[in-house]
Amino acid sequence: MLAHNTPHIKAVVLDFGAVLININYQLTIDAFKQLGITNFEALYSKAQQTNLFNDLETGVISDLDFYNGIRTLCRTQLSNEQIQHAWNAMLLNLPKYRIDFVYTLKQRYNVYLLSNTNCIHEQAFMLHIRTTVGQDYFNDAFNKIFYSHEIGLRKPNSNVFEYVQKHINVNANQILFVDDSPQHIQGALQCGWKTHHLLNTEEITEVLCNL
Repeated sequence: MLAHNTPHIKAVVLDFGAVLININYQLTIDAFKQLGITNFEALYSKAQQTNLFNDLETGVISDLDFYNGIRTLCRTQLSNEQIQHAWNAMLLNLPKYRIDFVYTLKQRYNVYLLSNTNCIHEQAFMLHIRTTVGQDYFNDAFNKIFYSHEIGLRKPNSNVFEYVQKHINVNANQILFVDDSPQHIQGALQCGWKTHHLLNTEEITEVLCNL
């Protein structure tokens, strides 16, 4: 359950990874280790990442630039396909009941998706979505979807929260933001948003059931 009162909420902004879609960062770390890159965890994790990943997530570089960057950064000759497969290993399944729940929320609030993601992951998870919950069903669950690589901004920087707030045209204290990363929660709090840090022991449908 939410730990604070939310009587004035008009918009709900949801993170994607580990809030709606199940992910496991360790699977990508392990996949790269199996390919001989033993220090990948130092380059990328849930808490922090190097500029190469930031640039991919903000659309500064293409997927090919990313593959070349991995080869340079890790001093490896891995193919694009090997890197892609390892990079996508963290993506698991998107339970349909969570999207069904978003539709329930949408009956009372405007609901938005705000995700730090990239062109490689989007291609992979949209393939999964098309073959499971359905692309139209997924897209229509939200009033608008904000992907970092499309808008050129990423959490936890304040400019991404300002950008979203401007586009949804709602006061900061009327926005409820749910994310699993504490640094993203702090970024939203600094912009005046109401927040809930979703723990790995929590389920989004249970946390927001009383909203």
